[in-house]
Amino acid sequence: VENTGIRERRICEHGENSSYLGMRAGANAIESSGLRYEDIDMIIVATTTPDELSPSTACIIKDRLRLHNAVAFDISAVCSGFLFGLSVAEQYISSGMYKNILVIGVDVFSTITDWTRRDCVFFGDGAGAAVLSKSSKPGFRGFTLYSDSLDRIGFNCSHGENFVMNTHSVYNTATRVLPIAIHGVLDKIGMTIDDVDYLIPHQPSIRILTDVAKIINIPIEKVMMNMDKYANTVAGTIPILLHETWHKFKKGDILLFAAIGSGWTYGASIYEV
Repeated sequence: VENTGIRERRICEHGENSSYLGMRAGANAIESSGLRYEDIDMIIVATTTPDELSPSTACIIKDRLRLHNAVAFDISAVCSGFLFGLSVAEQYISSGMYKNILVIGVDVFSTITDWTRRDCVFFGDGAGAAVLSKSSKPGFRGFTLYSDSLDRIGFNCSHGENFVMNTHSVYNTATRVLPIAIHGVLDKIGMTIDDVDYLIPHQPSIRILTDVAKIINIPIEKVMMNMDKYANTVAGTIPILLHETWHKFKKGDILLFAAIGSGWTYGASIYEV
């Protein structure tokens, strides 16, 4: 617990897969948005554990929620998936091509976990979702996204096999690149870390987040965490954390999103409440 910060996790029952969790999270997000189901014109699902290689999990969710007006597709950026999905959605909305986009982050890592390995403790199953729409409110101020193939063998999962992770590689890479992404987006929009009210990060481990907080010089009290209850839910971490902490935020607060995933993929974003 001292190094991971994890005390418990959620594991899907037999028959509960990514489309099932994603459908429930997506339905909750649409209901919370006040929109009608027919208003959703795009679905982006970030997942590393799709139900099938084809059709996409997004298409399955589209069918189950009867989102008849929505184009649907999956993206794969592992733990960075939801952040990358938000970036794609924001661009589509800014361009005027689409109006209301449902972004879902979902993973069921229990299906690709070797429970005899020590690194089985890091992951849990979960999903979260958000609806993005054009608004006069501030919203997203900027994104920085990166991919780095150096030491990409730090986390691997081949077809039909369980994941294999090198925890030292994950720690070293995360503490190296997350500050790069964070400073990158702050510099891009002319802000400093002192302007940030809350950091909403992916939840790899408490050790990584504590050390990253020290590197970027942000008080740990500003770093939102819930890995103690859910562990690392991969693409589900940021939307689940955002849902649980939203009540803390007030108008004008600056939120900093940051994530790193296998590949490596990583990035950061600034959002004004």
